[in-house]
Amino acid sequence: MSQRVFAALVAACALVAVVVTIAASVLFQSAFFEDEHEQLAGECRTVASLLDRTSDDVSVLDGLDFSGIRVTLVEPDGTVSYDSLADAATLPSHADRPEVADALSEGSGSAERASATAGYVSLYEAVRLSSGAVVRLSVDRASVGTFLSRDVTALAALAVVVVGVSWLVSRRLARSFVRPILQIDPAAGDAAAPYEELDPLVNRLNEQRGELVRRMAQLQDADDLRREFTANVTHELKTPIASISGAAELMRDGLVRKGDVRDFAGRIYDDAQRLSALVSDILMLSKLDESERAGDREIFGPAERVDLRSVASDVVERLGESARRAGVEVSVEGVASPVMGNARLLDELVSNLVENAIRYNPAGGRVYVWVVPQDGRPCIRVTDTGIGIPKEDQGKVFERFYRVDKGRSRDTGGTGLGLAIVKHAAAYHAAQIKLESELGKGTSVTVLFPA
Repeated sequence: MSQRVFAALVAACALVAVVVTIAASVLFQSAFFEDEHEQLAGECRTVASLLDRTSDDVSVLDGLDFSGIRVTLVEPDGTVSYDSLADAATLPSHADRPEVADALSEGSGSAERASATAGYVSLYEAVRLSSGAVVRLSVDRASVGTFLSRDVTALAALAVVVVGVSWLVSRRLARSFVRPILQIDPAAGDAAAPYEELDPLVNRLNEQRGELVRRMAQLQDADDLRREFTANVTHELKTPIASISGAAELMRDGLVRKGDVRDFAGRIYDDAQRLSALVSDILMLSKLDESERAGDREIFGPAERVDLRSVASDVVERLGESARRAGVEVSVEGVASPVMGNARLLDELVSNLVENAIRYNPAGGRVYVWVVPQDGRPCIRVTDTGIGIPKEDQGKVFERFYRVDKGRSRDTGGTGLGLAIVKHAAAYHAAQIKLESELGKGTSVTVLFPA
């Protein structure tokens, strides 16, 4: 950039120097010619005054020394009767010459004619005599082109000096202009523009750096989350697999008494079911992640009209046996509340909320499922009389594999992914989740869907 600024400044200075030289020459020539015309006109009037006092104009003119000024005497019909530099008899009629024609008609005339080959400009002044004839004086002066070409050496030297000075000045200016720009630190995030014209650029750089830092943080968080999720999945998968493998190995080696085979088989079945539920939840979360990342809601199929009341009733009926075994009473109340969404995801959302409410409820507890619109928006609320969630854990329960009471979660068969699925399923439907809980008194989860 510095070199470009430098080259541009040198070229501009050189161009200005050439233009100024030519313009100055033209102005000088114009002023010089104007002075020459005035002087030549004065001399022409003097000669005319002298000739008006004599009777033999040709003899008088022939006896005068005009020091390089050409004198021509033209008769009223245009015939040249005298010329100080040429034989008058060989000259054509001058009646059509502008300065002569003006003098014949108006008393005086003036003209300039440039030579196409000699590079000179002829200046003419003419005055009409009392006899009707016209006396004309002319002088040749160098044109601008001749002046410039004649002094080409001096002009070349001047151009070299101008370019040299321009080179030095431009180099300093280029460095002084560019140095503050080079000192802008895009990585600082709060860089200031050295020039007002650069404010939009510097502001944009600051914004882009902030966006880059934000995205890098998001990528880092996503990477950390992926690593943590992978580690948790590995750990969660190893536990039932190890249990199944151990029980099967004992049965294979005949180390289990016949009376205990049923218990061992039941343990293998429970762990297999837990493993199946875990894999199912992991696949569901992966699909939800893919949908959010790609911004594609069609992964789960086209949206359809789904009644939350019907979904809640189906879930409560399906989980009725689990609730009876746990000694928990589950009820559903509300009205028809249609939403546009995916029936499978909505079933997963409600199922996980109700399963959690049953799982963390003591025997004799109750779970209430309400489907009642709020402010014209479809809403489902699952409330239990269970153990509740400590205040410090309430903001984390929707994270993957987060357990308030790890021992109790494993005893009750939870995968640690239920509420994470609830969070992503709600986000898929653009719904809001509100959690209210008090330790020892119960928990209430409200999911509010868009109108």
